[in-house]
Amino acid sequence: MADNIQQMYEKARAAFKIIEYWPQDKVDEMCAAVGWELQKEETAKKLARLAVDESGIGVYEDKVHKIQNKTRGIMRDMVGAKTCGLIEEDTEKGLRVYAKPMGVIANVVPCTNPESTVCCLSLSALKCRNAMIVSPHPRTQGSSYLTVEHIRKALRKVGAPEDLMQCIKETSKEKTVELMKNCDFAIATGGAALVKVVYAAGKPCHTVGAGNVVSIIDDTVDLPSTAAKIVKSKTANNSASCSSENAVAIEEAVYDDMIEALKAEGGYMCSDEEREKLRSYMWPDGKTLNRDIVAKPALYIAENAGIKVPEGTRFLMVIGQKVGAEDRFSGEKISLVLTVWKWTDFSEIVERTGRILKFSGEGHSVSLHSTNDDRRIELALKTNVGRVNCNMPHAAANSGSWFNGQPTTDSLGCGSWAGNMTTDNINWRQFLNFTWLSIPVPEHIPSDEELFGDYLAKWGRD
Repeated sequence: MADNIQQMYEKARAAFKIIEYWPQDKVDEMCAAVGWELQKEETAKKLARLAVDESGIGVYEDKVHKIQNKTRGIMRDMVGAKTCGLIEEDTEKGLRVYAKPMGVIANVVPCTNPESTVCCLSLSALKCRNAMIVSPHPRTQGSSYLTVEHIRKALRKVGAPEDLMQCIKETSKEKTVELMKNCDFAIATGGAALVKVVYAAGKPCHTVGAGNVVSIIDDTVDLPSTAAKIVKSKTANNSASCSSENAVAIEEAVYDDMIEALKAEGGYMCSDEEREKLRSYMWPDGKTLNRDIVAKPALYIAENAGIKVPEGTRFLMVIGQKVGAEDRFSGEKISLVLTVWKWTDFSEIVERTGRILKFSGEGHSVSLHSTNDDRRIELALKTNVGRVNCNMPHAAANSGSWFNGQPTTDSLGCGSWAGNMTTDNINWRQFLNFTWLSIPVPEHIPSDEELFGDYLAKWGRD
């Protein structure tokens, strides 16, 4: 019977046992085969076309670009990485560290990236000698399944067991829960509701959180080039990424000029009346985002909201009014709608950004356009996020790119702030277990002076 979860797990487990003790060179050849197959232009085009057709969201050309770049970025990050056998040794402490796989991993995939998420996480899992079973989103089952079929093709080519990668063909919530309960580890890419489902399965797991990127702009940067970076990021794949800018916060001294720069890039500023029309369309019940607007073109959103905008409009802008549930525009929108804030005091906008993220997106990411390094440091120290990206198109930078050092991924941990286990960009490092081998070394018991010297010198022994 198709999609017998227990049988799929048993097949995955059998395949895992075959490669459990493979040496590094054999594992790296397997990953190279998979990476090469996925980054091929014909593969990327096929996967992107199906993903857009199934989901009805996103931009075909952007998806092709993303599949190829994410795959190649993951491969770049794994070059030379030790994931098999002895990976670290400290002779002075008598320690050797051995890397070991986790087993069979359940991978719960979103409809926004049903192909690239599979590309990223499958390579990360295979690098660590794990098997993986994918649970697709109901809207994009074919996209994820086809991605897995290409991976299986590559595995066969180099003599690796193809059942290392499997995909549920007819997905359901019940099958997803059963899969997570059966597997040895789970990774789920989605919002807060999914986090609860994953943890309820009772298995160790990695989850991610919602995004709500605020991009702060001060008077030290070139405004036209900054606007171009922000709009490049905002409009990529129709803003389907959780790393797309949801808001800009502009210093008052350059506010008017920056708004004009954003308009020159295709932005349309909504009037108060148009803002209300847009709000009613985006949140019909006042609190639940209308999924019909997710990653749709700006002209589509405007037309359905009853707003007349010029041809060539690439995104809509609204003025931010309040932080929190009173003003849903302060939250994540996953659409070509950009909320605009104004500020005069940097420390105040850092604090306000913290409140915005507390409402929606805490733990995820924030952006700053400034040449002032003290401001970069202040933002990093005071904001509860895993990533602060400066002077870059945020969506292109946040999950790894060719022009910054963030690890490549499609799954962004948001730490304890979002109920996640890590704030890392989730990649191969999160799919390993370690065994520490220890042998005796000459005994050394530290003296009071070594442990408490400064304290004792200042306060004495009483």
